[in-house]
Amino acid sequence: MNINAFKNKFLDNIYTEHKLAKYTWFGAGGNAEILYIPEEEISLEKFLKEKPSECNLFTIGAGSNLLVRDNGINGITLITNKMNKISIDEDGIITADCGAVDAEVARFAREHNRTGLEFLIGIPGTIGGGIKMNSGAFGSEFKDVLIDVKAISHDGEYKIFSNKELKMEYRKIGLKGKWIFLSARFKSSYGAKEFIREKMKKIIHSRKASQPSGVKTGGSTFKNPLGKKAWELIDQAGCRGLKNGDAMISEKHCNFIINLKKASAQQIEELAQNVKQKVFENSGIKLTWEIERVGNK
Repeated sequence: MNINAFKNKFLDNIYTEHKLAKYTWFGAGGNAEILYIPEEEISLEKFLKEKPSECNLFTIGAGSNLLVRDNGINGITLITNKMNKISIDEDGIITADCGAVDAEVARFAREHNRTGLEFLIGIPGTIGGGIKMNSGAFGSEFKDVLIDVKAISHDGEYKIFSNKELKMEYRKIGLKGKWIFLSARFKSSYGAKEFIREKMKKIIHSRKASQPSGVKTGGSTFKNPLGKKAWELIDQAGCRGLKNGDAMISEKHCNFIINLKKASAQQIEELAQNVKQKVFENSGIKLTWEIERVGNK
């Protein structure tokens, strides 16, 4: 692949061998072979149609539920955080670009007196990532409010997927094929701004009281097994505060791993695997990763 010839067509937004650590909440991981940060949909479409067909492509939103391994990502890494517009129509349907931060969408809805999206204030990520994982918090999840999503294939072809077509389940969707989410439409209903504000304050307070904040972390490490809480299983296995180098299981919430200073992605992943083993030995339950791990070890 002639990277330079390809790069010359996208001078403003494309980089080679670029560090990805600063684009993830963990602050760890290696380089992107090619990094592309589009600012609008039409630029992304052109990029996808021009890119070498043999090039793998991976998309990052806020980098919250993500661990990039230390030897980086081959091919193209696409970061969508500059595609972040939010709007509302006369029927109260809110449309948000894939790179819009969940909390900003919640605030936008509040300012337009629309209720139903308050739970987004408690999800650290972007709309695109939230759809990909059917993220949820405080009794609600994306599938409860999503109408449909506009997507583009890795070859630059557009398609609209309905909520039903996405086959949304607990922390995953069943959509097949290689698609990049561009924007999504959400249903909402009228609500008094003060009521919405108070509801969001309670969510923020609850999150700060129960989860680590102001630290480098990747959100919930493992999915909750059916009828169980992952953090309780981890705690019962004696893993609270467990360390591996600068990676540590949070004292505040056992399902969070914290990068204390300069933990490598390998140290973070090793710690999580150690926790998985200890939980299995203690309870017979196999925890499943919620954090996505990508790249080369």
